[in-house]
Amino acid sequence: MPGARRPERSRGDFPASFGAPESGTAWSPHMRTFPMPTAPPRPATPPKTAPPPRPAPPKPTAPPLPPRPTAPPDPGAAQPSHDTASWPQGPGPLPDPAMSWTTAAGTPGSNRPVVTFGEPEGYDERGWGRSLVSRVAPRTAAAAACMVLGLGLIGGAVTGSWIIDDDGDVATASSFSAAAGLWHNVPVDELFPPTVLGTGAGPGGADRTWTRIAVAPATGCADAFDPLLRKALAPVGCQRLIRATYTDATQSYVTTVGLLFTKADPAAMTALAKRFEAEHLDRRTDLMPLPYAAKGTAAERFGRHQRASWTISVLTDAPVVAYAVSGWADGRTVDTPQSAADAEASGATTAAAQAGLGNEAQGLADRIERRLRQTTAGSATEKPS
Repeated sequence: MPGARRPERSRGDFPASFGAPESGTAWSPHMRTFPMPTAPPRPATPPKTAPPPRPAPPKPTAPPLPPRPTAPPDPGAAQPSHDTASWPQGPGPLPDPAMSWTTAAGTPGSNRPVVTFGEPEGYDERGWGRSLVSRVAPRTAAAAACMVLGLGLIGGAVTGSWIIDDDGDVATASSFSAAAGLWHNVPVDELFPPTVLGTGAGPGGADRTWTRIAVAPATGCADAFDPLLRKALAPVGCQRLIRATYTDATQSYVTTVGLLFTKADPAAMTALAKRFEAEHLDRRTDLMPLPYAAKGTAAERFGRHQRASWTISVLTDAPVVAYAVSGWADGRTVDTPQSAADAEASGATTAAAQAGLGNEAQGLADRIERRLRQTTAGSATEKPS
């Protein structure tokens, strides 16, 4: 009935569970609260007018638009609930991802540098540390590569030296062979020039000039040497002997120079040269060459007993034995001849040494031998036409 009052319930008649704390919370008698009774819910009726939409966010380039006008709410209508789920979702600013708990930026420690720990070194089956092996292996490979490269360079150098030596051997053999035929391939004036200059060839470095006065025809060796010298030269054989006789500018001395072309090879010539040097055969007075005494010349009286000094040279780069023998042009006899090497020695007091006959023989022999080598080199480099 209208105006009738609802009977009140005693405050102690609430159920035991009413006002109890929710599960999971600590309950205390000092925190006991009592809910207020609520009226029965009103029937939900939609509002006659929709609430005004949220204004769009202002754009940086244009001024914000004024809000759209809305009708005033009806006082007798039911007001909408404040539940956010019932509000229309209009356009609005998007949430900042950086402020979300699910992003990496919001995760504590996400901005710290990433630190990783290397794998422990450990040891292999040989007991070596793995890191040591990884360091030693590249160094070992580099050392091996350097060793291979060094061996390659050494091998190339050795090979190059072999090639050079081979070329040198070929050139020497060619020169040796060319010298063997000079006695009949080269004019006599090239081997025995009409005039030979001997700058500094005399005693004390004095200059000498020799003039050719006779040329002997090419012959054998039977009458050109003493018997013992002929025997000593027998191992290399005698192919041909050519000779010429010269006199000095005053015609006081005469000198015969000769070139013996042998039949020997380089090995035989080398063996003979070593024997002459070891046994001093070029200084023995019983191993002297004979002069060529051409009739009608200053050397007409230059015989066996007029020999005062001599020199013998066994060549190893050509099959040739070069020699020279000197004496006085007046035909005087010499009792004690002396080799050119001994006569040119300091302090020599023999007549041949005092007269400079050792210089005459040695100086003329050296220059004829030099011309022989020059002619041999030219003949070896000539190309056949």
